[in-house]
Amino acid sequence: MTSSDQDGGRRGRFAAAATAVLLVIGVLALVLGLRGQSGPPQPASAGTAPTVVSTSTPSATTPSPSTSATGSPSASATTSAPAAPSAPGKQIGQFVGASAPTRIEIPSIGVTSGTFVDLGIAADGTISVPGTADEVGFYTGGPTPGQLGPAVLAAHVDSTKGPGIFYRLGAVKAGDQVKIGRADGSTATFIVDKVASYPKDQFPTEEVYRGGFDRSEIRLVTCGGTFDKVKHYLDNVIVF
Repeated sequence: MTSSDQDGGRRGRFAAAATAVLLVIGVLALVLGLRGQSGPPQPASAGTAPTVVSTSTPSATTPSPSTSATGSPSASATTSAPAAPSAPGKQIGQFVGASAPTRIEIPSIGVTSGTFVDLGIAADGTISVPGTADEVGFYTGGPTPGQLGPAVLAAHVDSTKGPGIFYRLGAVKAGDQVKIGRADGSTATFIVDKVASYPKDQFPTEEVYRGGFDRSEIRLVTCGGTFDKVKHYLDNVIVF
């Protein structure tokens, strides 16, 4: 083989290698671009840490009875520590005794899960979060779903492996149903009052953890909003 042939071969191999590198970079840019442009659905309304609790009444029913995966969550579900709930007010509407959640169904967004973990308070004073994107966390410092007061459930919106169990939580709308199966074999059915997104530094702690002690309520919490350069979502999406 002549020197020119060798040079030509080297140039060909270099060009092929460069093309492969550019192809990989192009695929990576496309993936990152898609992540930035078409993330999880967001609620139509933005919250501003309201001081007035919503007034429509969810129902809690008790007839009819009604599993672990891995993933590296990309962001915490909440950033504000719950305060101890105040004493319950006047009992209004139907409510039942304490019983841990064992199943959640949100028909409007196709969510069904029986994988629950308990959540408490982390060392830094914030509420802890589920270990994987496939688990639904139940905050054990408050009521259980169907009890008098607001029961809080939190889950990751996604992970490095893909969408989490609450990926489409922002698409839930007022009037949708949320069904919570309980360990005692009953099912508590709730009607959504509202869905809103809050900046994490304006997390509505009072409304989430203390509001609604005159009836059975739930709060569903996940991340949402802009995905920043540090790889964190800047908001929380909350279903009341």
